[in-house]
Amino acid sequence: MKNLKYKHIFFDLDRTLWDFNANSEITLNQLYRDYQLQNIFGSFLFFKSRFEYHNGKLWNAYYQNRIKKEDLMYRRFYLCLKESGADDLDLAKEIAQDFIEISPLQTKTFPKAHETLQQLKEKGYQLHIITNGFNEVQYKKLANCELISYFTEIITSEDAGANKPSPLIFEYALQNTGATTSNSIMVGDDLKTDIAGAKNSNIDQIYFNSNKTKHDNKVTYEVNQLIEITKIL
Repeated sequence: MKNLKYKHIFFDLDRTLWDFNANSEITLNQLYRDYQLQNIFGSFLFFKSRFEYHNGKLWNAYYQNRIKKEDLMYRRFYLCLKESGADDLDLAKEIAQDFIEISPLQTKTFPKAHETLQQLKEKGYQLHIITNGFNEVQYKKLANCELISYFTEIITSEDAGANKPSPLIFEYALQNTGATTSNSIMVGDDLKTDIAGAKNSNIDQIYFNSNKTKHDNKVTYEVNQLIEITKIL
């Protein structure tokens, strides 16, 4: 039976619906081959590990408004190259541009993502996206994965002028969807951005903990698989 408390469900995209790690690995593999990066990094696993390290640090800086979007896009590759002895800014920017073009073409989603969204939509919920990702990438991901039709509104940090966990992006989302804090719930994989951000905006949360990571955070609900959401709502 539908949980009558909620009318609007806000979903994070990367690592919640779209499998960022799997799709990123496919993309990085292609870049590794295309640019013959074995000559710089030796092995793909080393290249991948350094990208993940710098990408994570730079995204944290972006969340804190310490770097700009354009800098994040190329610096994650530039820093990898530089620390491996290839201080080549032009190459980093070429690789970065290809990453932005190739990555959203990948279509791996988390198990039962489509079934979950379809069932929730059939129950009458309005579904929306709140993402810190960039417009030109996130819309392509949603379209290529055939997820976009499930959602009424796509809220991006670029359009909102603020990143999760800032309350400003949640306020923007509520205004643009006609939702309220009391009839909304946020689904996401990140305790710091999705869950804490929603909680601080007085919005209930569903923590998508696919890796069953241990934590001490208080959340409204927690699931390990997306399809479990249909039993809660």
